[in-house]
Amino acid sequence: MLKPIREWTARDVLRLRPLTHRYKAARSALVDRRFLAKAGDVAEVAALRAAVAGKNAAITMAFQDAEVIDWQIRLVRKYLPPLVHVIVDNSPGDGEAAAIRAAAVRNDCPYLRLPPNPWTGVHASRSHGQAMNWVWRHVLKPAGPAAFGFLDHDIFPTAPDDPFGALAGLPFHGDIRDRQGGGEGWYLWAGYSFFDFAQVQGKALDFGPHWLVGLDTGGGNWMPLYRHVDRARLPVRPVRDLQAFDDVSQREAYYGWHGSWLHEVGIGGGRAFQGRKRAMTASLLAAHLGDS
Repeated sequence: MLKPIREWTARDVLRLRPLTHRYKAARSALVDRRFLAKAGDVAEVAALRAAVAGKNAAITMAFQDAEVIDWQIRLVRKYLPPLVHVIVDNSPGDGEAAAIRAAAVRNDCPYLRLPPNPWTGVHASRSHGQAMNWVWRHVLKPAGPAAFGFLDHDIFPTAPDDPFGALAGLPFHGDIRDRQGGGEGWYLWAGYSFFDFAQVQGKALDFGPHWLVGLDTGGGNWMPLYRHVDRARLPVRPVRDLQAFDDVSQREAYYGWHGSWLHEVGIGGGRAFQGRKRAMTASLLAAHLGDS
C-alpha cells in the first residue's frame, strides 16, 4: 500500500521519497510472494484444513516459547466455548519448535510449523504478518471455516468469553489500533482479531504491516477490508495497563488487560529480569491454571 499523493510534502518530493517508497514496497512484496509460494508440510496442511473446515477456529501464532503456548491452550479450553484451537509455529529454531509441538501434542491441539520465514530476525512485524498471510492462503481460505481468529501466543483469557459470539452481524472485530502519526487508516491488532469467513473470503486480505504509512501487523487489511466498515459498529472492550512491578518502569515491564484477557507483551531486558517477569505472569495466572 502506497501513501496517498495528498500526504506527500514538498520536502518528501525533493528527497525523492515517493520513488524510494515505491522501490521498498516492491522489494518487500517480492520477498513476500516467494515465502507465500512455499507449500509447507503437505500432510499437516491437509489435516489442518480438515480440522477447521466449517468450524470456529482460533489460530495462535507461536514463536519460540512453549511455556506460554501450554498456558494459553489450557485457558482457551477452560474459558472459551468449544472451538478448534490451532498452534501455528513461526519459530526459526528446531529446538524451540520441537518444544512447542510437544506442548500442542500434550494438550491434544493441532500443530503446524511454517516454512522458514525470510523476515524473522530482520523485521518482526513483517515476519508475523506474512506468517498470518501464509495461514490464510494455505489453510483458512481453502478450508472454509465458519469463522476464524488470530491470537498472539502471550495473551490469556481469565474469565468466560466468546469472541466468536461477538461476530454476530459483523464481518470482523477485535482490538482497534489507529494509524501511527495520525491520518486516515486503522486496523485490528494482530494479537486478537476475529473474522466471519463468509463475509471476508472474497477480499484480497493482507495481514502484513505497512510501516511506510504507519500501520503495523494487520494494517494491510485497511484498503481491502477495514475502510469499508464503520468502526463505530464494532464492539470495544476496555484495554488498560497493568503496572506489575513497583521498582521497574511500565515501559520495561509492561502488561495489559484486554477486557478479561491478560497480555504479557513480550519479555525484554536481561535474563534475570526475563525470569522475573515470567514468574510474575505465572503468579497472575496461577489461580486460573490450577484446575485447567
